[in-house]
Amino acid sequence: MTLLDARARTGMVARINPVAKLAASGLIAIPLVLTLDWLSAGVALLLECLLIPFAGLRWREFWIRTCPVWLAAPLTALTIALYGEASGEIYVEWFLVRVSEGSLVLALATLVRVLAIALPSVVLFVTVDPTDLADGLAQVVRLPARFVLGALAGLRMIGLFLDDWRALELARRARGVADRGRIRRFLGMAFALLVLSIRRGSKLATAMEARGFGAPGRRTWARESPFGGREWLLLAIGALIAAIAVGAAVWAGTWNFILGPS
Repeated sequence: MTLLDARARTGMVARINPVAKLAASGLIAIPLVLTLDWLSAGVALLLECLLIPFAGLRWREFWIRTCPVWLAAPLTALTIALYGEASGEIYVEWFLVRVSEGSLVLALATLVRVLAIALPSVVLFVTVDPTDLADGLAQVVRLPARFVLGALAGLRMIGLFLDDWRALELARRARGVADRGRIRRFLGMAFALLVLSIRRGSKLATAMEARGFGAPGRRTWARESPFGGREWLLLAIGALIAAIAVGAAVWAGTWNFILGPS
């Protein structure tokens, strides 16, 4: 665990059930996915920015964690601006590139929507421990224990991929087969990693079956996954943000339901 992880898991957000974090992110994201207008996403983003300081994250940690979002959102908007559906006045037209008034508005809406959807998800899930999430999915959502425990075991194995990749790279260099041919080397290492992962997964499945993880009947859990007032408050905040954002877009006439008639 890194220093940032240790600090994040001591904040107020860390004490909330991961299921509530997942549900709150969904409540905010679903209405924004169903529309493509800048106002609803902008209102949601503004409300989220007002609440982020209360999440218990340090600013340095916040910027480090959300750095990929700040990089991906402008690139997505740029693609829409250059290649999106043209409408209104045309500003630039060259080969496949067509920048118009409509594509710029669409790019702005995409930029704000990506930020409004991704930022709360990152802030909420930075404190999620996989074991706590598995406990919540099994005890609160009542998902099958076999599925939850298998997914948790697989998630725990993801961290080993980097170690395996480094070990494969060092082994190939020691044998003198990693000096040139980067594409060929990458494909060979990827296939070797796939084989290694399948073998490890088979051994893990056998070990879990031997220890009774797949036994029928109701199982017990070492830790209780509580779902109380803090969780319901987070859900209410997520629903309120979504309702205010949608209401503002409908009131201003900018609501653009993407599944409606074109």
